[in-house]
Amino acid sequence: MSEVVVEATTEDPHKPPLLVERDGFVTVLTLNRPDRRNAINRAMRKAIKKELWRADTDDEVRVVVITGAGTSFSAGVDLPEALSGPSPRTEGPTPTQVLRGISKPVIAAVNGPCYTGGYEFAVNCSFIVASDRAEFADTHAQIGLLNGWGGSAMLPRMVGLPAAIQFVLSGEPIDGAAAARIGLANEVVAHESLMVRTLEIAHRIADGHPAAIQRMLRLLKEGAGVSLSHALSLEAEAAVTFRSNGRDVSTRFDSRRGQKI
Repeated sequence: MSEVVVEATTEDPHKPPLLVERDGFVTVLTLNRPDRRNAINRAMRKAIKKELWRADTDDEVRVVVITGAGTSFSAGVDLPEALSGPSPRTEGPTPTQVLRGISKPVIAAVNGPCYTGGYEFAVNCSFIVASDRAEFADTHAQIGLLNGWGGSAMLPRMVGLPAAIQFVLSGEPIDGAAAARIGLANEVVAHESLMVRTLEIAHRIADGHPAAIQRMLRLLKEGAGVSLSHALSLEAEAAVTFRSNGRDVSTRFDSRRGQKI
């Protein structure tokens, strides 16, 4: 992968809060405050939103992967900064609103502890691949706060209401294996294989037809929270409005013959 230069911030001009790399059609974003367990501060929030918007409008980017530098994915919002300065509500859309709104798949490669705001950030990605060193917890209720990045809305849709209630209200951490068992993570893999496996999935997606991938992603997200009849009507509408290129379909089909599918 080749590193892309990210503008320096006023916090530390020599250490950008977000690293950006390109691997073919995949952009990898790395939360880069390892000494603070990748706590998400203002500079990082701004950089995340900027790079997600950039990826969404770049035809050369088909999939985004997000992971953390060092031993943590993210400890959540930088609470000392948030409590001592202007409210994050003054910053416009939250990073998770941008995550939910962009048209490209976003995979969270959770490499370690993923707590509170970090967990909310991860569950707003398209799906999660977890290291066997990953640990998930939501401590909002335990310390007197509420979810504000979509965690209470997203989690029940992923794991079911009873599991979500236990996870959110208890604040008890769960490991990667438990996360995969309840449906919070799609897979749990050996730590040293996390990025290899995540990029394998990302490139598999990126190899698909870009327009069809984006339309299917939109269809899946729109249909997830509605009735079956509504979801079927969305699919029928998409089938009528989406224009396939027969020659392209034939070429892609022929290229997959003999491949392991």
